[in-house]
Amino acid sequence: MKEHNASRTAEYMALFRALESSRRPSRLRLFDDPFAYCFLRPVLRGVVQLSRTPLLGAAVPRLIDLRWPGARSSGIARTRLIDDYVSGSLYEGVDQVVILGAGFDCRAYRIPGIETTRVFEVDHPATLSKKKEGLRHLFQLLPKHVVYVNVDFNTQSLSQVLYDSGFKASQRSFFIWEGVTNYLTEQAVDSTLSYVGGLSESRLVFTYVHRGVLDGSATFGGTRHVRNTLQRAGETWTFGFYPEHLQVYLAERGLDLTEDVGASEYRARYMGAFGRRLKGYEFYRVAFAQSR
Repeated sequence: MKEHNASRTAEYMALFRALESSRRPSRLRLFDDPFAYCFLRPVLRGVVQLSRTPLLGAAVPRLIDLRWPGARSSGIARTRLIDDYVSGSLYEGVDQVVILGAGFDCRAYRIPGIETTRVFEVDHPATLSKKKEGLRHLFQLLPKHVVYVNVDFNTQSLSQVLYDSGFKASQRSFFIWEGVTNYLTEQAVDSTLSYVGGLSESRLVFTYVHRGVLDGSATFGGTRHVRNTLQRAGETWTFGFYPEHLQVYLAERGLDLTEDVGASEYRARYMGAFGRRLKGYEFYRVAFAQSR
């Protein structure tokens, strides 16, 4: 991301969540995020408002899908997938939730039951500042169960910033790391995964891009356009995994891989036959792991 600016990709994800949360009828929505809209620039708020109009509204997501094939559909299915992981872990009694690279993720305010835990939202100061500004317009006072933690993953120690913020390593913890690893250095990813794997009773859901996109060893439709868009935003990809190597990589860092699914799979899971027909973002994956 560009210095002193909130992440542009975080804003695009907020746009996708706001569009899904405006879909009619409401029973067809994969989730409901009433907060996403407040983090958008005026022009993107206009896009959401247009999507709510009869007749023309249905064209909005279609136009987005034409411009960025798979980005929106993958993003909303991924949101629902991670929501389900979080809800399941809350049901099983986790004490702390840590959202790494929180962006404009509002699970801390919209997932039922999460208010009984301690939530740590960890991100770049510029993004967190914009987020807190938007939340104050909604809540007046920021929720007491949420702690906002400023960090630069490439230069600071996650263990130290969490410790300084009151995180308790001995408690059952659930980590969310969505849309972040592909912007970091290999050392930063290694350090973070090793830290989580070293905690007792910790769980982690994280996203990653197929490493073949970065080194040219694998071909996926639409990647050139996506990378050009990211380059203009100053948020180019720097890291990825080969899916076939992930299980061993995580095991060496104290984590057991439970699930690793690509965009085609999680779209089909939540969108059925329609999701199976959608194309794009097959290089983007979600993995779930637990510490030993």
